[in-house]
Amino acid sequence: METLYQFVQLSKSERLQTFTDEKLNKIEKKYDFITRAEVHFKKNHADDKNGFICNIKLSVPGPQIFAESNADSFEAAAVSTIKDLDKQLDKKKGQMQKH
Repeated sequence: METLYQFVQLSKSERLQTFTDEKLNKIEKKYDFITRAEVHFKKNHADDKNGFICNIKLSVPGPQIFAESNADSFEAAAVSTIKDLDKQLDKKKGQMQKH
């Protein structure tokens, strides 16, 4: 799976990329039909407590899968986003097997 990162008005963080890669690799092993992931990190300055946003778009057969989370840290937002994606991928996998 190809993974692209974008840090919106932030400096690039190798630590955050490594953390997110580890989490994405777990779902890639579970769902082998994922071809690409686009990860975006941004900070919402208006909301101080939960202003860390992570959104991830996955390229899979059919429509792309997207999830976004807002948390008190980028790591927590990434984990929450990936959990949402895991649920969507599980549903998609079930639909793919029925056909």
